[in-house]
Amino acid sequence: TTECFPTPAQSTMTLRPLLYYCLTLSIEWANAFSVAGPPSTAAPFLRSPSSRRHAVLDETAPLYEPQLRNDTYGSISSENENGTTNWAQYLVDLHDAKATFDFCGGMMFQLSLTDDLRDHLVQVAANDESEQQQPEVFDATKFRMHQIPDYQPTAHADNCRVFHGREVRRVPNAAGGMGMVLQLSKSYATNETATTAATKVQTDPQGWTVAEIQGYDGWNHDGGRVWREGQRLTAEGCPSFVQQFGTDAFCLHHRFYLHLDSRGAMWLSAEDGCEGTPSAMST
Repeated sequence: TTECFPTPAQSTMTLRPLLYYCLTLSIEWANAFSVAGPPSTAAPFLRSPSSRRHAVLDETAPLYEPQLRNDTYGSISSENENGTTNWAQYLVDLHDAKATFDFCGGMMFQLSLTDDLRDHLVQVAANDESEQQQPEVFDATKFRMHQIPDYQPTAHADNCRVFHGREVRRVPNAAGGMGMVLQLSKSYATNETATTAATKVQTDPQGWTVAEIQGYDGWNHDGGRVWREGQRLTAEGCPSFVQQFGTDAFCLHHRFYLHLDSRGAMWLSAEDGCEGTPSAMST
């Protein structure tokens, strides 16, 4: 057993190379800083991965950090979780930046708004008198859609409290590197008005088809639901899906809503419980 524990003399001999290495490393760092400046401007190998990540995220940090988001888009009060936050502009900026959401525990999805929904939110964001149209972001106690006031399991969406959307897979060049996109679209019609395939209703040309509205059952588990490929969506009246996401893409349509968590982060949640929060990819 004594061989497992070095003597004091042996310990000193063992530590000497380590102490010499640490002293050498500190001298090299000092020389590097004197030539290259502080870590923010030094050679990349002197900066930690987290430092590189924060340097890249400086301009987009308000999209991902709750406090910086509040500073940029408005505050949130404990009495009114929506406060004066311009959530419409926030969603538009997330879309324009091709921001990613960490969805369902590690899957990175790019947020994408249809043209109709983006135009709608731009108008809402620019209108000081459009508070009633601002997207509603529920508090942290509403972490499932069925908990929001007046919830009904229907296809209804109002572009404010509830949104139409799709979970899209196999998208070439999607931000996040996983080929995944969360598409939000504008709702013009609900299941109450689109009762038959022949019903003439106004729809978002990039959004839900009448067939998607009629057959919506997003409160059920996705394993038993209908996933659509581009060919089917084209036949149902949405050829833009293939044009935007490619011939290999397929999707599942959901209703979505927005809520906060205890630290103030915003979550985009599907009716079946899958959800994600803005999360930047490290570089």
